[in-house]
This record gives sequence, structure tokens and C-alpha cells, in this order.
Amino acid sequence: MAVLHLAWRSLLNRRYTAGITLLSIALSVALLLGVERVRSQTKTSFTNSLSGTDLIVGARGGQVQLLLYAVFRLGNPSNNIDWRSVEALSALPQVDWVVPLSLGDSHRGYRVLGTTAAYFQHYSYGQKQPLSFAQGRAFADLYEVVLGAEVASRLNYQLGDSLVISHGMGKHSFSKHEDKPFRVVGVLAATGTPVDRSLHVSLESIEAIHLDWQGGAKLPGLSISAEQARKLDLSPKQVTALLLGLKSKTAIFQVQRQINNYRQEPLMAVLPGVALTELWGIIGVAENALLLISACVVLVGLFGLLTVMLASLNERRREMAILRSLGARPWHVFALILGEALCMSLLGIGLGVLLLHLLLVLLQPVLLSQFGLHIGIGSPSGRELLLLGSVLLASLIAGLIPALRAYWSALSDGLSLRI
Repeated sequence: MAVLHLAWRSLLNRRYTAGITLLSIALSVALLLGVERVRSQTKTSFTNSLSGTDLIVGARGGQVQLLLYAVFRLGNPSNNIDWRSVEALSALPQVDWVVPLSLGDSHRGYRVLGTTAAYFQHYSYGQKQPLSFAQGRAFADLYEVVLGAEVASRLNYQLGDSLVISHGMGKHSFSKHEDKPFRVVGVLAATGTPVDRSLHVSLESIEAIHLDWQGGAKLPGLSISAEQARKLDLSPKQVTALLLGLKSKTAIFQVQRQINNYRQEPLMAVLPGVALTELWGIIGVAENALLLISACVVLVGLFGLLTVMLASLNERRREMAILRSLGARPWHVFALILGEALCMSLLGIGLGVLLLHLLLVLLQPVLLSQFGLHIGIGSPSGRELLLLGSVLLASLIAGLIPALRAYWSALSDGLSLRI
């Protein structure tokens, strides 16, 4: 403890140089932990977005693409599913429930999802947690909408408010279904999934607002009012994707094969877990590259620590010689230099963790609103502690070099200098 106290006092005497080194270590640690925190919590967020669903069905294509647009509301499908196919799949004896999904519209940058009441009964996330309402109820009328938690919070909507859906995606759209406004009747509890960033309406509502539209534009000379639409046949004609729940898990591969071989139209059924694994395989290279870059930044910070300590040895030759002349053993000098490296690394790590939490407090709303990522602020995870331990070990190894040089310095080398 006496050696550490002496090392601390020595650092205070060189506070400006030590402070710059300390800042470089803190910044590199904050970057390393930040990349790891974003990587791990993004993966957790994606994994928890859907549970309890046995198969996702969509137009034939890539299973990662199907997972992205059906679950995460990212991208667009190559084709839609005919409603007759939905009815045929629903009638399969192995199928317990079907949740149809219809995408293509938006409201101020948030996706509008057309579905049925089965969505609120069977969609689950995390560890098979069902959806629940923070306010209101599910839609029952043609022009009623249920908001995700983030949509209601960000756009400041309350029950009973009116809103207009836009055609297609885009934060600022000029193609709006202004003649058929929707009334907010429910707000879902926060889930930390894409559900929070979605507006939910019925499939019949999707049909109603597109009665006088074709090819992404309003038909000239044709106008069907909201009340006129109620009197027309609003049976769905197509949907984007389906979520399927089966009566028995043993039938998953059998039903998947039946859907993949479906002759009426080219369809594809994927297991959510398998598609998610493929997705992680694709982005795993980017994850490793980010971690490697962060590790290199940490190494640069530690090289800075090594450079500063080696450069200071020449200036401290008399200090070391005086310590030796006062009875300090060589290992005392060795412990002093190593103690300085330990103090700076511990302070740098602590400051880096504090800096990361400060940045998360400032950037958390931006990450949530712009990228839909909720990065939690909490104590370091096991993997993060392992990374911090690796940084501490690396800094001690870096401190060994100047410590060994000081250890082998001859007493006469310092005493021979002029005062």
C-alpha cells in the first residue's frame, strides 16, 4: 500500500502528462465497451423480438429478408401472399393459429401493420411474453388504430386522437389517405421490440384506404369516402407475410416442407431461430471487425502509456538514485513504476466506464428514435468485465518494460548526474 501511495503522489507531481495518458486510456476503454454493449444488446433485442412462433411464411426468396421485413419491419417483400393461400394454410390440420401481416404504409416514418385480432392474442416476445395494453383496447372498428409504445410517446398521441396514414414508406410523404383518418383506441405496453415502432390496424382497414388507389397513386376521377367504403366488400386480397403457430412442435418440418412445395404460388416457410442464426452469421464479420478496431485503439492508448513512462525515466534518474541511496531495494523501484502503471490503468478504466454511461445517457434517446436500438445503462456484463480485465492485464504488461529498466538502473547512473 505504501508503494501505491508513493506511486500516486508521483503521478500527482506529473499530473498534466499523466492526465493526457489517462484520458487516452479512458477514451479507448469507452470505445471498446461501447462497441461490445451495442453488439450484445442489439443481438439480445433481435433475439427477443419474437417468440412462440413456429414458422414465418412469405413469398419465396431469402429467409433473412423474410425475417427482416416480417419481424423487424426492415426492407420490403419481393411479392405478396394471395388470401386464398392464407385460407388454405390456415386449414392445415397441424396449424393451431395464423397471424397475417400486411405492410406497405406508414405514418411519419413509422410502419403501419395491417393484421387481425389474432395478433394481440398470439404474438409474443422475450420469454413468450404476450402483448399487453398500457391504455385502451384492440381495434374493433374499421378506422381504429393501436399504437406501439414508442409511436405514442414520440408523436405525443393520446386515446381519441386522429391521425392520417401515408402511402408507402417515408418520414415525409405527399401521398396520404387524408379522406380516411384513423382514431387512436389503444396503446401497447413497451416491449423493446419493433412492435413499439408500429401502428396496428385491421386488414379490412388496409383494403378500405386503397379502394381508390392503384400502383401507388390515387386513381383520377375516383373518390370513395370513408362511409362509402364501409358498405363495400373489404375482404383482404393479399398479405405480406404470415406467422404460424402449430399444435405440435414435431410437425414443424412437415408443415415447412408442405409450404415450400405449395403449388398454387411460390411460398417459403422459415424457422425464426434458423433465420436469426443466418443473420448473425452475416453480420458476425462486421461485429468482429468493430471489436478488432476497438482493441487496436486500446493498444494505441497503452502504447501511449508505455511511451510516456519510458520517456519520463530519463527525467527521473536522480529520483530513482535518491530512493536507492535512502535504502530502497531494486524491487521497490520496480514496484513504484509498476504501481504507477496500475494506478493509471485503473483510473483510465474507471473513467472510461463513467464516460460510456454518460454518453449512453445523452445518446440513448437518439439511438432509440433513429435506429430503434435500446442500449441499456447498467453494470458491466461478464464479457465486458473480461474485456476490462484484459485491458488491465495489458497495461500491467506494458508497465513491466519501464519497471524492468528502472530495476536494472545502476545507483551510480543517477548519482553521477549534476544537481
